[in-house]
Amino acid sequence: MIAFTAAEIADITKGRLDADPGITPLSVVTDSREAAPGSLYVAKPGEYADGHDFIAAAFAAGATLALVERPVAGPDGAAYPSIVVPDAVLAMGALAAEAVRRIRAARAAANGELTVIGITGSAGKTTTKDLLAGILSLHGNTVAPRGSYNGEIGVPLTVFTAGTDTRYLVIEMGATGVGHISYLADMVKPDIGVVLGVGTAHAGEFGGVDNIALAKGELVEALAASGTAVINLDDDRVSAMRARTSASVVGFSAEGRTDAAVQALNADTNTDGNPEFDLLLPGEDTPHHVKSRLIGAHHTGNLLAAAAAARAAGIAGADIAAALSSQAAASRWRMERTERADGVTIINDAYNANPESMRAALRTLADLGQGRRTWAVLGAMLELGEDSIREHTAVGTQVVRLNISRLVVVGREARALYVSAVQEGSWGDECVFAETAEEAYELLNAELEPGDLVLFKSSNSVGLRHLGDRIALPGQTPQPADGRSTLL
Repeated sequence: MIAFTAAEIADITKGRLDADPGITPLSVVTDSREAAPGSLYVAKPGEYADGHDFIAAAFAAGATLALVERPVAGPDGAAYPSIVVPDAVLAMGALAAEAVRRIRAARAAANGELTVIGITGSAGKTTTKDLLAGILSLHGNTVAPRGSYNGEIGVPLTVFTAGTDTRYLVIEMGATGVGHISYLADMVKPDIGVVLGVGTAHAGEFGGVDNIALAKGELVEALAASGTAVINLDDDRVSAMRARTSASVVGFSAEGRTDAAVQALNADTNTDGNPEFDLLLPGEDTPHHVKSRLIGAHHTGNLLAAAAAARAAGIAGADIAAALSSQAAASRWRMERTERADGVTIINDAYNANPESMRAALRTLADLGQGRRTWAVLGAMLELGEDSIREHTAVGTQVVRLNISRLVVVGREARALYVSAVQEGSWGDECVFAETAEEAYELLNAELEPGDLVLFKSSNSVGLRHLGDRIALPGQTPQPADGRSTLL
């Protein structure tokens, strides 16, 4: 972390200093449970809890300074050492922006460089981020988000883990509305911007898919003329973003677009569902073979996006291909495959869900399930607005047409999916509706047999990822909810 004194933090955030001006935090946390000796604790109001209520716990764990919106008194009646600001989250953003500026300046003074890469899209951000960080980390100190830290809180927390030795800073950017990515981009000022796709998830919050496209394009608009925009030419809305940037444009295509600088030639999946292809990169005449350890053909686009961004950052093609071929999924609950001792295979892809990722996961289930009994355990895709019933209905129809053996729909918010599958011709034991995850657990625990292949897929807050863990690891205590939201 870049060192800031309390006096500097107050000046940067335009806050009131109620602490020793020389206090210099060693880390920044927003969760009192993560506080450690020397932490700056950010007491932000939240949807379910107010961080100000946990200041005592943070200081008990070693925090030495708090960023607050109101003073909080300790046991002795005196306020905890604090900087009081109107908005703690905006103050975090201002401090993060200054941290990036100082890292750039320090590296330039030492004849070094910081390359900041922003990644956005309706699906695939975390996977692409993990792949890219895996490539870049072989060539310099690389900082990337933990999990899916991709919003106005997660991005600053990622920045605060960077220092003057950071060569590459990878930033995942999510949004719930127009203007959010502009805010994040202004904070970190990316040199390379990657746009993966424009989907229908969260369309209700955005007010339609066109607004999602407007928001995603804010990343390429923020790039300087000296920067590089990496865009998915297989998505028409993303392809149109070429007109919205003054930066150089590198297009990638998994579907044979010949105008793409980065392509997957001879693309296919092997018997384990892993994508394989010959990677064509700009400036290199000979393609490089990639045999990924990820599961699902839909990851080809994510692999290409990471390759294109790495090439824009100056990494050689052979190194990119080798790194892509060596990496499995780095973040949990993204096509996470577990082989049980009894021969049951679990694919837990329930960290998040939207219509596009749901369709891709089901196609992978069908492809991998040749000759096996397949189960789709599906929950709701949330925040689809007026398209919710239509999109859930389409998924139910797809399950039947893909000849998935068994469908278990969990929760009332996904009932339209169950109804459509029944209407398409799946009934009786083939298609079951469970009110709760516990009901689904009892069914699966009783009926799974050796050789079965089971997919779990839902939006994050539905929690089917934890049901997947219970089924994948019988007898073990399921991991508790992580309590973190993911933005589109």
